[in-house]
Amino acid sequence: MTKRTSAKYKIDRRMGENIWGRPKSPVNRREYGPGQHGQRRKGKMSDFGIQLRAKQKLKGHYGDLTEKQFRRIYTEAERRRGDTGELLIGLLERRLDAVVYRAKFVPTVFAARQFVNHGHVLVNGKRVNIPSYRVSEGDVIEVRERSRQLAVVLEAAQLPERDVPDYIDVDHSKMRATFVRTPALSDVPYAVQMEPNLVIEYYAQN
Repeated sequence: MTKRTSAKYKIDRRMGENIWGRPKSPVNRREYGPGQHGQRRKGKMSDFGIQLRAKQKLKGHYGDLTEKQFRRIYTEAERRRGDTGELLIGLLERRLDAVVYRAKFVPTVFAARQFVNHGHVLVNGKRVNIPSYRVSEGDVIEVRERSRQLAVVLEAAQLPERDVPDYIDVDHSKMRATFVRTPALSDVPYAVQMEPNLVIEYYAQN
């Protein structure tokens, strides 16, 4: 099992939810938590626990970002005018690795981060190898021609369990995507419910 696959399944088990909607998630077989005490009855979670779980789930969905990375994005969302929760989601979805994942160029967000890191992605014709790079509306993201026959790319195009959202316009024959607009929470195809309002409450109190 690769490191990124192991991490993906570990997050699912920890959260008790199939965060990415993958058919092979261990949660599909066992809804209880990992470890020898995983099947014990869970007590009622505190407000802090609920908020923390919401943050971990959202952070995990984007490849288990570090706390420093995630807090930086939250701080920027809070600084801007508008609904902080919606702005947080918009900033997360503008990450280059998130766009590469949503466009179905690779099968997982973990693979997207590695794919970008290894220089397989162009933004407006220029190679960008920073997963956290923030795309703008109208930016064209494409897979380098020499990278289009990689196994990870071919695998992603055949995935039946997720569709490309309408805020990204994709031409898979050219392996090219255009980031049309910054999405709202309701536009993002999360496999499970995300609650950015609880994330905001968590950071407001901690």
